[in-house]
Amino acid sequence: MITSRKSKLGDWIVVLICVFVILICLLPILHIAARSLSSTEALIKGQVGLLPIGLNLEAYVRVLEDGKFTRALWWTALLTVIGTLLSLVVTTMCAYPLTYEKLKGRKFFNTVIIFTMFFNAGTIPMYLLLKSIVFLNKPIVLIVPYCLSVFNMIIMRSFMNDLPVSMRESAEIDGAGPIRVLWSIYLPLCKPVIATLALFYAVGRWNGFSDALMFMNVREYYPIQLLLYNLIAAIQSIDVVSAEGGFSPGLTESLKAAAIMFATVPILLVYPWAQKYFIAGATLGAIKE
Repeated sequence: MITSRKSKLGDWIVVLICVFVILICLLPILHIAARSLSSTEALIKGQVGLLPIGLNLEAYVRVLEDGKFTRALWWTALLTVIGTLLSLVVTTMCAYPLTYEKLKGRKFFNTVIIFTMFFNAGTIPMYLLLKSIVFLNKPIVLIVPYCLSVFNMIIMRSFMNDLPVSMRESAEIDGAGPIRVLWSIYLPLCKPVIATLALFYAVGRWNGFSDALMFMNVREYYPIQLLLYNLIAAIQSIDVVSAEGGFSPGLTESLKAAAIMFATVPILLVYPWAQKYFIAGATLGAIKE
């Protein structure tokens, strides 16, 4: 009986901690949403909390009417899809060969790949490299340079290593080559980890702006996060805001909040779709028979 009570008490503590964490994550979003829907007068007086005051949709109308916001939104969505697919292909191609114990130089390749997690050349050598291969100010500079995450590759490699070797050996006895084994056996079994890594890559690409800030000067290829970054920086000066977007000073705060919502909500909608696979991919490796 005492053990049962302690167990229930522990469950309630866990629930309370989870609720607290959810509130920490949810309340800032509700506050930004309320600011984006509130009147200018309420924002100036600092009256807006978690609920909008003086419902006003003018900020959203301005954002939708501004071609650069909608163009950046669609471009970022396309960039996220292409970048995620390419990253999954490259990650799989890197992780799969490293599961073969007979691969010559396997330890060397593992060491070199992991070495890049802790040491890298830096921004300036990266810039010079991209300049020498004529990647600067082109869409490809936002896709190729960061298409592989070593951390994600290690996750996929570990997942593949946990799969029974007997299945691969049986397929090889039947005459299947490495590509056939990957396509017919490994990829179907790796759906949970693939969905998990796809979520990691998609969120990273959607939220990324530092690569565009450093390597992209063509405004047509600015992702939504860089546009939002420039907007927030420009709001520090009313003159710059007026010159950049033609927005009146009274709309700057609600406009900033509306732009943040436009940049945040689309990627949040991906989580419910990938939740089942995400949970499976995050927990399956911890289950041992």
